Amino acid sequence: MSERAAPFYCPYCGDEDLFPHETGHGAWECRACNRAFQLKYLGLLARGVQSGPAGGDEI
Repeated sequence: MSERAAPFYCPYCGDEDLFPHETGHGAWECRACNRAFQLKYLGLLARGVQSGPAGGDEI
């Protein structure tokens, strides 16, 4: 099993100064804006991936 992915930037200020937060799994703290947030995986969507039309729009 692989490690869980970490966020690359803060969703509030966009800074990359992130560290795991002490409250538990999926919790992160941003030391740039002094906010804490939690990430949670909700699951797969029932409709799956839909591809667009091949070739794109014509001009």
